[in-house]
Formats: sequence, C-alpha cells, structure tokens
Amino acid sequence: MNLAVPLKIARRELRTGTRGFRTFLACLAIGIGAISAVGSIRVSIEDGLVRQGAAILGGDAELTFSYRFASDDERGWMTSHARVVSETVDFRTMASRADGDGEPVRALTQLKGVDSLYPLYGAVALDPGMEFADALSVKDGSPGAVMQRELAETLGLAIGDFFTLGTATFRLSAILVREPDSTGGSFFLAPRTIVRTAALSESGLLGHGTRFNSQYRLGLAPGADLQELRGQARERFRDAGMLWRDRLDPGPRTRALVQRVAAFLVLAGLAGLAVGGVGVASAVSSFLNAKTTTIATLRSLGASGRTVLAVYAIQTSVMTLAAVVTGVLAGTLAVAALQPILAERLPLPLPALRLNLGPMAEAALYGVLVAAVFSLWPLSRTQRIRAAELFRKSATGLRGSPPLPAALLIAALAATLVVAAARFSGIAFITYWAAAGIVAAIAALALAAAAIRRLSRRLSRARVAQGRTALRLALGSVGGPASETRAVVISLGLSLSVLAAVGQIASNLNAIIAENLPGIAPAFFLVDIQNSQFAEFTKTAESHPGVTRVETAPMLRGVITRINGEDAVDAAGEHWTLRGDRGLTYSGRMPDGTVLTAGEWWPEDYAGPPLVSFAAEEAEELGIGIGDQITVNVLGRNMDLRISSLREVDFSTLGIGFIMSLNPSALAGAPHTHIATVYGDGSTSAEDSFFRAVSVAFPNVTVIRVRDGIARAREILAGFVAAVTYGASATLVTGFVVLVGAAAAGEATRTFEAAVLRTLGAARAVILASFALRSALMGAAAGVVAIVAGSIAGWAVMRFVMQSDYSFEPASAFAIVTGGALVSLLAGTAFAARALRASPAGVLRERE
Repeated sequence: MNLAVPLKIARRELRTGTRGFRTFLACLAIGIGAISAVGSIRVSIEDGLVRQGAAILGGDAELTFSYRFASDDERGWMTSHARVVSETVDFRTMASRADGDGEPVRALTQLKGVDSLYPLYGAVALDPGMEFADALSVKDGSPGAVMQRELAETLGLAIGDFFTLGTATFRLSAILVREPDSTGGSFFLAPRTIVRTAALSESGLLGHGTRFNSQYRLGLAPGADLQELRGQARERFRDAGMLWRDRLDPGPRTRALVQRVAAFLVLAGLAGLAVGGVGVASAVSSFLNAKTTTIATLRSLGASGRTVLAVYAIQTSVMTLAAVVTGVLAGTLAVAALQPILAERLPLPLPALRLNLGPMAEAALYGVLVAAVFSLWPLSRTQRIRAAELFRKSATGLRGSPPLPAALLIAALAATLVVAAARFSGIAFITYWAAAGIVAAIAALALAAAAIRRLSRRLSRARVAQGRTALRLALGSVGGPASETRAVVISLGLSLSVLAAVGQIASNLNAIIAENLPGIAPAFFLVDIQNSQFAEFTKTAESHPGVTRVETAPMLRGVITRINGEDAVDAAGEHWTLRGDRGLTYSGRMPDGTVLTAGEWWPEDYAGPPLVSFAAEEAEELGIGIGDQITVNVLGRNMDLRISSLREVDFSTLGIGFIMSLNPSALAGAPHTHIATVYGDGSTSAEDSFFRAVSVAFPNVTVIRVRDGIARAREILAGFVAAVTYGASATLVTGFVVLVGAAAAGEATRTFEAAVLRTLGAARAVILASFALRSALMGAAAGVVAIVAGSIAGWAVMRFVMQSDYSFEPASAFAIVTGGALVSLLAGTAFAARALRASPAGVLRERE
C-alpha cells in the first residue's frame, strides 16, 4: 500500500489540533514519566555505588570474620597483598550514664572500634568539626568517643560528658554526623558509637564467645587486579568463615534492596500504564467516533479499509511519540527537582543527575507497547466496517471485535510487554504473576461493568426508582448503550485495586507487628551472658517481680561453608542462610516443645561424631535432609556435621530459635556465651525495673527491649508502605485522567440529554442530581470490585509471600469505596455543569 495518501490525510487532520488525543497523551505520559523517574534514580544510585565504591566500603576490599579476629597467618596474607590494612570491630552493646540519683540510664548502641588508620578512604563528619583522631584521643584520663545525636539525647549527654561501655569510661568528644562507610548495606536497629579498639581492652566487652564481627579494610596499590585478588581470597579463606566485599560491589544488600524496590515501583508504574491503556483505548474510540463522518466520507470516495486504518494509525503513532517524549522529559525533570531531597534523606550515594538512556529507553518501550496494545483494538475495527454502517452507527459509536490478524498481533505485543517487564525488573516470577493479576482484574472489571449495566437497567424500571426522577435517570444512563460505565469501572477499579491491595497488606502487617507480636513476643532479648554469670543471671531474672518466664540457650555463631563437600553457594545457591554467619546452639536433651519432622534426637550421653538438628523449612529450601553433611566454620575451625533430624522452627514469635542445634560434645571447649528471652506480665513499670536491675548487676550484657524493636519495625514498615503508596498513587492519578477523559468524551451526549430534559420541563437541580448520582454509582461500583480484587491480592501476598494469616480490614475497604465514589463524582460533575449551561434550543437545532 502506498503510504503517501494516508500520510497526507493524517497530516491535514493533525493540523486541526490534538483535542481528541489529550486523554491519550496524559495517560501515557504519566505512566512513562513515573517509570523513567524510578529507573533514573535506581541507575543513579547504582552508579554511585560503583564510582564511590572504595569510600562506601572504607577500602578497596573488606574481609569480615565472625566472633574472632584474624589469625597471624591471615593477617600476613592481607599485608602481603595490600599496601595498608585497617582493622575495625563491630557489635551491639549498652551505653550507660549515671543520672543525678545514681540510677544508670542505658541505651542500646551499635559500637564500632577502630584503629589509627581508620578511615582509609573518605572522612568522618563531626559536630563540632574537628580532626577524627583528636576526637578519639585520651584526655583527662579517659579515651574519647563519638556517637550519633539520637543516642546522646537518649542518654542526656552533652559534649565533654562521660559515659560507660561495659566497665570502661569514655568521654563524648563530638556528635557523629556521618561515617564514610555507613552506606554499604548494613542497617542497624541502634545508633552508632565509635571508639578506639584499644580502648575496649578494659571494658570486658570482647571476652570469649562475645558476638562481634571484625573487618579488615585493604588499601591496594594502584593498578592492582581486584578480581584476581578476590579469587585468591575466596580460595585461601574458603573454609575459614570469611566474607568478602570489594569496591566493585560495595553494597550488595543495598543494591539488591534498591533493585527490588525499584522493580516493585516499576510494576506499579506498569499497572498505571495498564490503567492508562484503558484510557488510550477509550480516547482512540472516542476520537474515531467523532470522526465517523470523515471516515464515512473517505470510504464513500473509494478509500479502502487499510487506507483508513493507516490514516489513524499514523496519527496515533505521532501522538504516541509525543507522549513518550513528554513522559521521559517529565520523569527527568522530576528526578532533577527531587534530587536535593533524595540526596538528603537517602543513606545512599546519589551523584549529580545525568541523562540515563537505559531507563528512558525502557520507559519509552513500555509506553509504545501499551499504546499499540490498547489502540490497535479500536483502530482495527475501522477496516471491517462499510460506509453505510458507519452512518447508521454514528449515534452509538464503533462496536465489535477486531479481526483475527489484529487480535493475534495485540496478543503478541502484550506478551512482548510482559516479557520485557520481567527482563528489566529482574524479578520475573513476581512480574508474570502481577501481569496475570492485571489481566484477570481487567477481565473481572469488564464483566462487573457489564453486570452493573444490566442491573442498572432493571433497577431503573423497578419500584425503587418510581417517583425518584434523578435516580431513575441515573440508573437508565448507567445502563444505556452509550454509557461510559465500562471505561470508568475498568480504569478507576484497576487503580483502586492497587491501592486496596496495598492497604490490606499494610493493615495485616501492622496487625502482626502491633497486635499479635506484643502478645506472644518476649519483653527482652539478652545476649553476651558469660558462663560465669549464667547462674546468677538466671536467678535474678526468674525472681524479679513481673517476670513470668525465662528461656535461655548457649549460643555461638558459624558460617555454613560446604554442603556434602561442595561449596555451599555452588550447592544451594544464594540462600539467606548462606549469607553471613548463623546462630547455633547445643543441647543434650531434646528441648520441651520441639517438634521433629524427620529423624531422631541423639541420646543425652551421645559422644560420637558431631550431629546437627536442622530447621526443616530451611533444609527443604537448601535441598538437604537426613544423613547429609554440612561444614560449619566456628571461630575459624571447620566442623563436619551430619544431619540427624529436622525440626520445626518458628521465628515469627521472636523467641529463641536456631537454624542449627548440635550435640554438646561437638562444641566441647568452644568459648561461647548465653542468650535469654524474658517474658513479662506486660507492666511497663516492671519492665523498667528489670531493665535497671540487669543493667547494674551485669553491665556487659546487652539488653534489647523487644517493644523498641517492634516500634522500629513499624517505622520501617510505615516508610515502605508510604513509598509503595506514593507509587500506587500515580496509578490513581492516571485513573482520574481516564475518568476526566471519559467525562469529556461524553460531554456532548450529556449536553443533548440535558437539553431534552430541560425542554420536557425537568429542573436544573434534578438533572444535575441525576448526573452526580450516575458518576457516584459508577465510582462506588468500581470501588466495590476493587475491594474484592485488592483483598484477593492481599490474601495471596500474605499467604504465599509473607506466609502469614490474612484477615479482611474493613476501614481500608470503606475508604476505597468512598474514595472511588468521590473521585468519579468530581470528574463527572465538573462536565455536568457545562452541559447545563448550554442553550436547549441551540443544542437541538445543531442535532437537526
């Protein structure tokens, strides 16, 4: 087919303006802009992780050991490959200060001990500004320390005041504003304190079995082959329980978090584009309906169906290109505007904004595919309809399904969109399920819209509508052939479904954290109880008023290095139990309440080869079972353990739970401490009294208030829900644009209806009420369907992702229905007022 004629006709029509494509442009541009902005932020952060890798990590490479410092041999290897090596130690402990009455004020802190070389890269920011070495120097007989403002305020400390860590006294020299290696992916529940490691020698905090990690940051010579060194280190320390990071990927957890959050927001953007796609289809259909006379004229003059299709496909393509450019530019400008805020609030490197072609191309691809999928449906119907049929159907618009070739092309483009989203998001499984959910939701909403139309037609003739003119008119309009019910219910319903799902998930997670956990979780979690303190601590805890139960267990930590003689990661992949060290305990007698799912517990006097009882769920995920062998590195020593039993371990109660429990003789002579969980009667005063008593009697024991941890978890959850809600709000904005577009497209119909009704004597108030009821009914219907869809999605996430029970939350559901009705009401009544202002005589003469 010669494209010269369609191009000429399309160019002439585009000269008249883009009024019919405004909804089309807005729907695509919003979705493309949101996806482009999210992608640009993600790439900027990842670029910062690479470009500032050494400063983020604190060295060119980092080796971490659990529960121990590096041996002389290990230090020798490091110094032989690096020009400089800096050692730090990191663990949780209690910082305390005596108040005026002599009662200690204690708070949890994440303590870092550093040497004179720290930091190898970057600088520590302090308030007031001073040299970091001076801040940690010894003055007035006490070593200096710096801590975050939050902790200083909790303890009531001012610059120059003294506080204690364990049994050692320190002087607060400055407030810690920022440490250069704080963005590498480690997130702590307690504020930071930094001191010299040497100053901890008198604190009693680094005894045998204490839970701590030692890190060794390497400063390499220029031109050193980091990848080769990484391979040597992993081979050299394969069975030593060493964890490696380097400047090429300084924050793998941060990178993974950023990628997953960005992927989720991209999926939310795709949901918004799906909503926008409904608007695209509606806009193209409305545009073509307005062009029926033009199309009929072209067909009468001999234009073929393919020529007509080409004319309007060209116009749609031009509008798609305009929407893509607008959306990408809007996303880039949004990131530029938000960068100062993001740089201030994100604990991540965010370099100066630059054009990121990858995210822009990704967003453009999504926009083009969505535009093609949703515009081809109405476009393809034009080539099958004759001129006479177009003239006859000009009142009700184009109807019918697309031809088979077009339907197959639409399906292929939709599949390409889903595959591209799975490829770019990096979470294919979730993407495919999300796509299936969106398709199912659209289908369900389309069926619901059809059902609502049929029900409205019946109700308009029922007794309930008799004598209620406004209601009868509204019901008749909702069920009428020219009604925008389908567009409203699908677009608004899909956007509200996303918000409903977020609301249900957030409500259920909040219920778990705020209601369920406090009822079953312990009041305190205590660590680093020394063997010499164990008996006295147990006696003190059990006899304290308000304490209802005390549970204790010996504890060590170890790294799973091999499974059946093969490297653990090679054998089982990147499972969470293989990332870092894991807690392990021992017990001769099977603890009360233990439920074995396979195998048998060892006899109390067992003294044979080391055995381990492994958590059943984690064993299944790792692909191991009874008789398999795992190698665990404990304090630098490898232990080959044969799995003798599998048992249920419930971590959701926040009680004592271990992945691995060994027979006692396997750990004979290994230095270790004890942990404890203390349950109370819920009295705040009793908890405060217990906290003070333990703080005075056992200053080295770290006491963690579980309710403080729960509060922190709620804060983190609130931030996550807020971010997701903001992302989902873009979907709602798109839905509102679709509503406005649908209302604008139906303005001529409403104007004609108002003219006829006013001619027949209907009052303006009755007509306006009928229009308002029509919009509110469609919005409420969309909200009800959204609740069903959102509840199903919420149940699926809670059941299969969170592996928790689900309960319907009515307050969120009521807000969704009310919001849907209000949004639809606002969009509908905005155009209803204009329809009422038109002169009935002029409108009727124009129709003639």
